[in-house]
Amino acid sequence: MSTLWKLYDLIDDIEVAMMTTRRHDGHLRSRAMATQKAAPGADLWFVTREDSQKLAEVADDPHVNLAYYKASNSSWVSVSGVATVSRDPGTIAALYEPDWSVWFAKDEGDPRFGTAEDPRMTLIGITVHAAEFLEVSKSTPVVLFELAKGWLTGTEPELGEMHHLANAARPSR
Repeated sequence: MSTLWKLYDLIDDIEVAMMTTRRHDGHLRSRAMATQKAAPGADLWFVTREDSQKLAEVADDPHVNLAYYKASNSSWVSVSGVATVSRDPGTIAALYEPDWSVWFAKDEGDPRFGTAEDPRMTLIGITVHAAEFLEVSKSTPVVLFELAKGWLTGTEPELGEMHHLANAARPSR
């Protein structure tokens, strides 16, 4: 399997990213975002409400970082990219999952609320420019041993292989 496929398989397995954007005052802000399934138009997709502060931040500076971490084996991914905002109904329909309704409450009386036709749904598409990740190829007991060994000996644990990618766009399947 190519390194690029490994990257996207790891992202798909972790699912939730910490998306970092730049606030109006220049400081950084991160929040948990669920990575959506693959679809044309961007390398990675996320859904949010139209009134989300992150959309204003992306409008000011579209550069974002996505950080993923899998505690069970200490693998991680860092993705740098550029965000674009989409309200395309076709893309929303293609990506829509029923669990999105949790974030789009139906209490305001519009029957579209919580469905793929919800007018508040907005997508953030990320075009990936670079990524790095630790591919952990060892079992959990071996990872724990490596961590303990590193702590006891003062040496860096050998958990897996580091990968660095430039122009790491999602390959079509």
